[in-house]
Amino acid sequence: MVEKTGRPGYLQIADDLRSQIQSGKLTPGATLPSTAELCARYDVSASVVKSAISVLRTEKLIIGQQGKGVFVREQLPAAPSEVSSDGESELLRQLVMMREAVQDLGQRVADLEKIVLSERKRSD
Repeated sequence: MVEKTGRPGYLQIADDLRSQIQSGKLTPGATLPSTAELCARYDVSASVVKSAISVLRTEKLIIGQQGKGVFVREQLPAAPSEVSSDGESELLRQLVMMREAVQDLGQRVADLEKIVLSERKRSD
């Protein structure tokens, strides 16, 4: 279950799944639970789970296959040029967070527009 710590739920889920991958509980090639199962496990909406999955995809820990599921990626040794510094990792994490925040705001605006439009129709 996602805790109310001030840290976004999708990051808490990503942290938990990342920990399971790094500890070997979820091994390379293993299938992640379905979105519905993760929603139930963490008591969150599908959009929160999808955001967490997006973070792990960006980190190249998992890979999705259309119609088959999401799988733990085989971890290949990184070439020296592929190793990112802590600053680059932090920047990437912040960019992912910003993208998710913008998506959330877009959905909120769309929801508000629907409400405003339906109220206008009723008053006419």
